[in-house]
Amino acid sequence: MPVSAVDQRLEQEHLAFTLAVQRAVAPDPSATACWSPLSVAGALGLTAAGARGATKAELAQLLGGDLQENATLLARAAQLDDDAIVGVTNTLWAREDIPVRPEFAQELLTAWPGGAIRDAPFTTDPAGARRLINADVADTTHGLIPELLGPGDITADTIAALVNALYLKVAWRNVFPDHGTERRPFHSFEDSGDVPTMRLTKQLGYAATHDWQAVFLAACGGVEAVALLPEASLTEAEPALTGHVLAALFGSRALRQVDLYLPKFRVRGRADLTASLADLGVRTLFGPDADLGGISDEPLVVSKVLHEAVLTIDEQGLEGAAATAVVMRMMAVARRPEPP
Repeated sequence: MPVSAVDQRLEQEHLAFTLAVQRAVAPDPSATACWSPLSVAGALGLTAAGARGATKAELAQLLGGDLQENATLLARAAQLDDDAIVGVTNTLWAREDIPVRPEFAQELLTAWPGGAIRDAPFTTDPAGARRLINADVADTTHGLIPELLGPGDITADTIAALVNALYLKVAWRNVFPDHGTERRPFHSFEDSGDVPTMRLTKQLGYAATHDWQAVFLAACGGVEAVALLPEASLTEAEPALTGHVLAALFGSRALRQVDLYLPKFRVRGRADLTASLADLGVRTLFGPDADLGGISDEPLVVSKVLHEAVLTIDEQGLEGAAATAVVMRMMAVARRPEPP
């Protein structure tokens, strides 16, 4: 099916968002990083749906412009074929006495995959509220993320949290033969040595342009994994990578006979995105001028944005999970005394 101009623009905007956050989260290209653009974009997009004024504008600038189009794109990404195991939840956890605006509740429950609103005893039992949220995330992620929120992330000052969680498990269309996996040399920035390396010789999607190579690994459910390899050192090539270059790689693929050697691996990453988002221009959300009046009439401000992701690649397929929490507290409002 031909890709529409709107879809192409949204893809390039999402790729630009991915690269921007990647460089803020992992500024050192030699360091291993693992995070989910889909989960972070989902949590920020849902936050933007309840934001106003400069708060909303800064989130829209980072996410790529049209928030409604982005929300539709994210919802569509969760609609996979039956041969993929996928789960997505978008939950507003709120103190039971915090009124949620009907318009926000309607959008969350009808337009966002797995949308839900749940009570949590943030003030009376912050540890219990943390356990509730962590248990829900663990359930969505099939236990891969058992503790998104650590001790101290939820306090008695917390009154709400927007949490996105997702899980995906799919098999390759072209399974790597088990007998092809052997320990082979692998060189990283930290170390070099022999690691379990899979091998597949097959007709695969392949592209080479702008000093990058890309191999496209089709999986069930309409999912596709893309492995990128620069011609130069990663520390030189990664900072120059742009959304335009990625889009050119994706758009120039062709079927080629490929002899692919790919290490099997499992990676996990945790990040407090608060400072990274501020570096990317999302500042009002965390300060006294925050406007989240689309969520509630109560004066809310975001205290932190937390993220965790895990990804496993082996001969049979891929399994991944991610979760992002936007934690909110009540903003202190200074009131001037009335004149006598």
